[in-house]
Amino acid sequence: MISFPNAKINLGLHILHKRPDNYHEIDSFFVPVPWCDILEITPSQRFEWTNTGLAIDAKPEENLCVKAYLLIKEKYQLPPVRIHLHKVIPMGAGLGGGSSDGAFAIKMLNELFSLQMTLKEQQQFATYLGSDCSFFIENKPAFVSGKGEILEVHPQNPLQNLWIVLIYPQFSVNTRQAYQHIVPQIPLKSCRDIIKHLSISTWKDFLKNDFEASVFKKYPTLASIKTELYEKGAIYASMTGSGSSIYGIFHQKIDISSFSQYLVWQGKIE
Repeated sequence: MISFPNAKINLGLHILHKRPDNYHEIDSFFVPVPWCDILEITPSQRFEWTNTGLAIDAKPEENLCVKAYLLIKEKYQLPPVRIHLHKVIPMGAGLGGGSSDGAFAIKMLNELFSLQMTLKEQQQFATYLGSDCSFFIENKPAFVSGKGEILEVHPQNPLQNLWIVLIYPQFSVNTRQAYQHIVPQIPLKSCRDIIKHLSISTWKDFLKNDFEASVFKKYPTLASIKTELYEKGAIYASMTGSGSSIYGIFHQKIDISSFSQYLVWQGKIE
């Protein structure tokens, strides 16, 4: 069985306050983006893990696909499988690629072995893997709260029929370090208020990612990329997650040759 775990972007990201469990309460809106890894899971005589594509700097047991298998195996006594991941989505980029891989592994195992898990049960397994993993189970645009696990699916994709340019600057941002420089605060307008009630043409003035101020200070290249996207006619541009990827939203496909030193993806949201 083969699937194509996709990336996501954040439309806005507010860090509201630190919770008693030491996580942070967030306010954001996630949108799936069709920049995809390739994941294959097949029955096997013994457990196997292999990967190609972008190098993964982690032990196999730390990979979320492997963790997903071990987690579900514990409850459902699954037989051995072979998992192969071809990594395309860059890591440490704010795109949720690893979380997507883990969530898609849950969905694939559910189907492959006819486990008949409900959507909610799959999402519960996903929350054990990471705060944003559960988003990729339903994989639809959603308002996000809590530490990233509370989802309210939005019936309309605000980016439908628009083009996205995603730029990974060939370096990652450490999420833990990014949070150390955040001063939590309640915004004047929530992501919900902005996305539901304001035109995308006004997002530039209202829809913010709280990580940008400190991350751009440390990595001025990211601020330059965002500025260049606006110069190319972006309706809206932002860093996604805690970085390091920057995206721009456009009405049409654009020339991306000036970003050739970076890893770039461009596609239309259907």
